Amino acid sequence: MAKRPGSNRWLRRQQRDLYVRQAQQSHYRSRAVYKLIEIDQRDRLFHKGQTVIDLGAAPGSWSQYANEQVGGQGRVVAVDILPMEPVDNVLFIQGDFSERTVHDQCLQALNGRNAGLVISDLAPNLSGIRATDQARSMALADLAKELAVQVLRPGGDMLIKVFQGEGVTDLRRDLQEHFQKVVTRKPGASRDSSREFYILARSYEI
Repeated sequence: MAKRPGSNRWLRRQQRDLYVRQAQQSHYRSRAVYKLIEIDQRDRLFHKGQTVIDLGAAPGSWSQYANEQVGGQGRVVAVDILPMEPVDNVLFIQGDFSERTVHDQCLQALNGRNAGLVISDLAPNLSGIRATDQARSMALADLAKELAVQVLRPGGDMLIKVFQGEGVTDLRRDLQEHFQKVVTRKPGASRDSSREFYILARSYEI
């Protein structure tokens, strides 16, 4: 999800950030793409012709990269509560993913196809109360996981952002019941000061 600047300190950090500068010099819409690129280069997430669901997609850099990787025969379905400028060959659904209607629109957009990959950069609007924010983050992670086990083909993968704290161990245990391999990734583009990291669940088993 897109972040909104809240202070002069945020602006100064953005100006110094290598990945922000790289994004500004490229066609990608945000620095977040470099997290996905690094994980993909290590773990080979994407394949030509693949169907991908991108949750928490705005402003769209993950969808841009995913679309480039799956090619014209692939399909990317992007979802976010925030608006997102169109991305070529990407179907965008705007709405709150925690609402059933948006969840159902995701399923309809697949047109009966199974996804090969679900990627989630979902994050809640932060209240500043750590326990509350963690609970909201884990609720979104659980929703993303529930969608993944509905739509993934056998052998499909899921990449999901989480924040270190309560609930992560339970999520990993749950994922291990559905996937052959569950690992963690902290890409270099993820700021050292951030508690965020990614869980990669591989080879979905029905």
